[in-house]
Amino acid sequence: MNSKKVEEQIIENYQRDEGMMILVFAQWCVNHGLDAHELYRRAYPGQAENPLLRQMTEITVPKEESEEIPDATLLGVLSLFGNDDLAFVVNEEIEKRQK
Repeated sequence: MNSKKVEEQIIENYQRDEGMMILVFAQWCVNHGLDAHELYRRAYPGQAENPLLRQMTEITVPKEESEEIPDATLLGVLSLFGNDDLAFVVNEEIEKRQK
């Protein structure tokens, strides 16, 4: 495999994994009655709407049809992708729920 193919494969894998991370975030929001777009705006106020977030929220399922997503799992996934600002906002919501 030449270096161009390897680079393309790495990019494709990252994009697929990023999509899964966003889907986990969006489904977690559904499961807790939160607006994923609002949390995203709070975390990244200067950014335009995220088209991948829009796409992933369209394929979430109702809370009743979803498996539970533990808070720690979501925070770990966000951290893995360097979404520390979003993890901070998610953590704020977790703390509100625990009060």
